[in-house]
Amino acid sequence: MLNAALLPLANDSVRLRPMTRLDAPAYAEGTRDTEVRTYAHLPAPDYSRASVVEMIDGVIATGLADGDLAVVTIADATADNFVGSLVLFDVTTDAAEVGFWLRPEARGRGLTGAALRLAAQFARGSGLTKLSARTVVDNVASQHVLVKAGFVAVGRGLGTAPSGLEVELVHYECRL
Repeated sequence: MLNAALLPLANDSVRLRPMTRLDAPAYAEGTRDTEVRTYAHLPAPDYSRASVVEMIDGVIATGLADGDLAVVTIADATADNFVGSLVLFDVTTDAAEVGFWLRPEARGRGLTGAALRLAAQFARGSGLTKLSARTVVDNVASQHVLVKAGFVAVGRGLGTAPSGLEVELVHYECRL
């Protein structure tokens, strides 16, 4: 199980912290980005400030409290502004899957790799020994970030994305 008491975590680039209601507008706006819509395969087709607040107060708070889901904010290390989201899900006693997305203005600065390193620290501190990730075959940017963050491609195949769509995926693992 995930230990929410370990949050927030920070490095020189980003902070991983529990999501707050103040993040809701930036989260909702970020999900409208073409690349987020194409590659993140988010569970809901549309997000509004109100629907994000409902998630924060509901499933996100419950998941963190129970230790079986962490939907956290990737924030700029200095200003603490929401720049993206990272999720640890399908948590078992020793592993979890990680997913992530960034707002367009935050891309290309190494923030995702920095956030993934913090996610590994969070998972390791929670007693997990492995993180997995998967991305669609044509999401070359995420594949590059995953490899650079220490993940290794372990296979390919059809799978169901969080959106419910069946897509061809590249599967990754990172031993902690």
